[in-house]
Amino acid sequence: MRILVTGGAGFIGSALVRYLVSEVGAEVLNVDKLTYAGNLASLKVIENAPNYRFVQADITDRAAMSEALTSFKPDRIMHLAAESHVDRSITGAGEFVHTNVVGTFTLLEAARHYWGELPAAEKEAFRFLHVSTDEVYGSLGEDGLFEEVTPYDPSSPYSASKAASDHLVVAWHRTYGLPVVVSNCSNNYGPYHFPEKLIPLTILNALEGRTLPVYGNGANIRDWLYVEDHARALHLIASNGRLGEKYNVGGRNERRNIEVVRRICDLMDELAPKATSHHDLITFVTDRPGHDARYAIDATKLETELGWKARETFDTGIANTVKWYLDNAWWWQPLREKVYVGERLGILEKAEKCA
Repeated sequence: MRILVTGGAGFIGSALVRYLVSEVGAEVLNVDKLTYAGNLASLKVIENAPNYRFVQADITDRAAMSEALTSFKPDRIMHLAAESHVDRSITGAGEFVHTNVVGTFTLLEAARHYWGELPAAEKEAFRFLHVSTDEVYGSLGEDGLFEEVTPYDPSSPYSASKAASDHLVVAWHRTYGLPVVVSNCSNNYGPYHFPEKLIPLTILNALEGRTLPVYGNGANIRDWLYVEDHARALHLIASNGRLGEKYNVGGRNERRNIEVVRRICDLMDELAPKATSHHDLITFVTDRPGHDARYAIDATKLETELGWKARETFDTGIANTVKWYLDNAWWWQPLREKVYVGERLGILEKAEKCA
């Protein structure tokens, strides 16, 4: 099996590539632009594997995408390349539209022409998996779960750009017959997570004795999915998912943000104790604009139709994650020193009054 993965140097992408190369034994071409969040160090364990190769390229570059497809000749495309941080989308929406919308369109067109020229048997077997987010559905109240039929209602430039890309993928299936499958996942966490996101930021700030910022009152709820569980789900969806269908991937681990931060503090007090408790570092800060109240995935379709189930609970997964960061400063220290030092992102400047 030959699989082209876009965004394979990112957090979820690198977990997927490691899984495909090491566990599945597939031949993998990793195509990544290597933006600030793309890190080849996340692939160190498989970088010399004979069934792995890497190409630095931008998914908005049609010529580069066509060349990657015609030279590698994949049986499957797994599309994860995206700008993904909500806070960054608030102050830099254009980049999200360009990469997530224009980039997905460009990749779809390259894939459509490549697929259209395949021999009949290879054309029948080809698959395009588009990996998306539960944030396209908007915000839930206290009850209910996101299902595959939940109407889209994005709140941020990030989620709006992903919603647009989802629609493009489905349209390319309905209009051109491109054999696509779409997945929408809940919040991922685990090793190799870029330190701008809540969990790695909290772990590293706690380790360094810095404040632990929590938006608003910390009541916002997320459904947490261990990244290695997600990688298994993506391979299963791409292999056995029904064409044109969507599959929600969630860990059934709902937690309030403040509960996540406090659990990390408990683990840090146990594994890296300081003179005072890490709980004392918690600081509530002004909420971000358009902050959705609750996300929760109903993964019943994936579980019953394809037989997937998350292996990690939140308690086991978060313990694994904290221990990994404590043991792997070689990976995150250069990022903290040179790429992202932990500053607040997504703060809106006050609009100037018209003259």
